Amino acid sequence: MNTRKAMLLKLGSLQFSLWELHLYLDTHPMDTAAEARYRGYKKCYDEVRAEFTEKYGPLSPSEGNGEKWLKSPWPWEKQEECVK
Repeated sequence: MNTRKAMLLKLGSLQFSLWELHLYLDTHPMDTAAEARYRGYKKCYDEVRAEFTEKYGPLSPSEGNGEKWLKSPWPWEKQEECVK
């Protein structure tokens, strides 16, 4: 697995954790340990996302002015190995 894919996988895992903790905190707002864990995951997510954006460009067209997003290779323009 290349670095880009590994970072995307990590971002997805962190985003999932953030969402689940968000839902939990909706019903358990006084759980300070869960709130601290949420803040920790959020900090890590923000760091990994910033690193990804710096290395590979924006994750969505709403970031920046969209120019870099449009100039990035589209999925069909990339050479992918067949996974068997």
